[in-house]
Amino acid sequence: MVKNEDIKKILDTLEEIYPEAECALTHKSVYQLIVAVALSAQTTDKSVNLVTPALFEKYPTPYELAEADPKEVAEYIKRIGMYKTKSKNIVGLAKSLVDNYGGEVPDNYDDLVSLPGVGRKTANVVLSVGFGQQRIAVDTHVFRVANRIGLTNEKDVLKTELSLMERIPEERWSRTHHSLIYHGRQCCDARKPKCDDCPIEEYCDYVK
Repeated sequence: MVKNEDIKKILDTLEEIYPEAECALTHKSVYQLIVAVALSAQTTDKSVNLVTPALFEKYPTPYELAEADPKEVAEYIKRIGMYKTKSKNIVGLAKSLVDNYGGEVPDNYDDLVSLPGVGRKTANVVLSVGFGQQRIAVDTHVFRVANRIGLTNEKDVLKTELSLMERIPEERWSRTHHSLIYHGRQCCDARKPKCDDCPIEEYCDYVK
């Protein structure tokens, strides 16, 4: 794995290269954020951003969405993957917010993962982006890039998250999450990584 003394160099470089790195899902509230993240599973953020404006115009708060027919909701999101399951999940999520949390998104992990369609990654994104907590949400980009370059060396998502939390200073967790995503999208491609153009190539285990 990458040496501990090189981690700061890698993170500093990525933050310099991707100063704009932040959540790519369009949202105006924590409610919109959690719905958008739930919809983004196995789907690109770009695709989610295409369907959420009309969805949120129709269902501007959890109260409207909680009363919706999942089949009607599905019509708004049918261009994204698993839209039928996701429509049921976000209606169930909204009902839980209304029934158990006064229509507000909870700001702690245990309550978040109790919501329909909300797993560990979604909860961490909401806590980080929505509530300003330091979190590392491991999606496909973070998992691939972190293990490929040698920030960690794990075989599953949870172990990758825990390893990154151990090796990276807590005050950098959220920023690192976004930097790794951007690097995965723009340089460290799954099939054809652009190693010759990579700003951290000298530290990377994959290149070595």
